Amino acid sequence: MKKSLFPLLLGGLGIGTTEFVMMGLLPDIAKNLHISIPTAGHLISAYALGVVVGAPLLVMMTSNYPPKKVLLALMAIFTLFNTVSAFAPSHITLLIARFFAGLPHGAFFGVGAVVASRLAEKGKQAQAISMMFAGLTIANLAIVPLGTWVGHHFLWRYTFGIVAFIGLITLFFLTIWMPTLPVIRSGNARSELQMFKSAEVWLVILITAIGTGGLFAWISYIAPLMTEVSHFSAGSVSWILILAGFGMVVGNIIGGRLADKFKPSVACAWLLVAMAVTLLGIYLFSGNQVISLLFTFIAGALSIALASPIQILMINTAKGAEMLGAAITQAAFNVGNALGAFFGGLPIAAGLGYASPSLVGMLMAIIGVLFAFVLVKKQARVNTHVQVALAD
Repeated sequence: MKKSLFPLLLGGLGIGTTEFVMMGLLPDIAKNLHISIPTAGHLISAYALGVVVGAPLLVMMTSNYPPKKVLLALMAIFTLFNTVSAFAPSHITLLIARFFAGLPHGAFFGVGAVVASRLAEKGKQAQAISMMFAGLTIANLAIVPLGTWVGHHFLWRYTFGIVAFIGLITLFFLTIWMPTLPVIRSGNARSELQMFKSAEVWLVILITAIGTGGLFAWISYIAPLMTEVSHFSAGSVSWILILAGFGMVVGNIIGGRLADKFKPSVACAWLLVAMAVTLLGIYLFSGNQVISLLFTFIAGALSIALASPIQILMINTAKGAEMLGAAITQAAFNVGNALGAFFGGLPIAAGLGYASPSLVGMLMAIIGVLFAFVLVKKQARVNTHVQVALAD
């Protein structure tokens, strides 16, 4: 790995930790701040809202500045508001801090993805982007369980302190190892927004928001699935999540290589097919503990294997607005998070059991497959027209 990519990995580590550790900290925060767990759950929504708002807004505001300065500014905001979260005196203060901490999330990954692709060797752009997402996978494998343990056995504020410390380290390595790349912007904010007139861009957004939302339908309810259907003890859930995190590490490597070896749209389509099959397997076989663990690993791998192909697909599709497109993809991932959790909860509320969200996830993945194959056909048609035009 090039040392210039290391600060992006660290940034992904901090962002992944602060996003996913909240699920494990909710009971401790609720108890400490004297609020209900559903009320504490609004902290997750506030962060996701910050991502959706901040991704396009901050990218458009900073597009005229060198990428290194933009990444430094975004990580400074991230570090500041995670520090505020650690010292928040009330639920309202923490809610506001979580919203502002989420603002730089999508923009950092969006700008970082474009920077990684520019720093990469020819033909290895997706693998370079996967190095940034490797931070997110390491967070889920190690730092999120550690932060949950610290928050439960000591104080949840210390966990946000750890995240802020990761932010400071990221700022340091961005300063010394990130090269100063020139600004590449062929238009202005108005011209960049023209990308939303492209059917291909909307197909990528739909693939991300609906297709990957299928996995969130599964993972949002993984704890009751494992305890009530697979009959693991409650204490085993943390280890099962580490297994899913290990799957993410493996999947991130595979996804990056697939996107460099095949067309990103084709890689996305077949990964979504694999996701649909896996979620069906989870629904059918979660009663068997060994098979349940196997599918947990595979689903974890698929959850992140899609990240690099989708990101490089959007960068290639949103020509002239690459950073905005990459940031929008991150916003779409968070929309998928919300949609998956919402739709996955409906069959549970209807009394269909804790395995039922996997069926919902399978249907969402299949819809994503359909959008992906439509995009593959549109790209093939465009390539044919270009070849004909060149021949004339």
